[in-house]
Amino acid sequence: MGHESVEDYQWPPVASAQEMKDAKLPLAYRDRCASLLIPLNKCRHEFYYLPWKCIDERHAYEKCEYMEFQARVNALKRQKAAAARAAAEAEAAAALSS
Repeated sequence: MGHESVEDYQWPPVASAQEMKDAKLPLAYRDRCASLLIPLNKCRHEFYYLPWKCIDERHAYEKCEYMEFQARVNALKRQKAAAARAAAEAEAAAALSS
């Protein structure tokens, strides 16, 4: 039972800045997953935040946020690996020149 990778995840369409502003989303929540948060918040308001309502919307939003987190983690790993390679190359070049 495999998990979906960040590369295979179908990202939702990005909400426009105006849509996020109209939905009064705080700046911290205006990311790639905002287009899923807008209908989730509407559903939450409609059902007075009952925990057994809006389950599908909440799951979709939370999965999107998790995939966004995984994308950031992968980007940081790539950045650290590139920095380590550059440092190793610089060390090798310094050893050859001396």
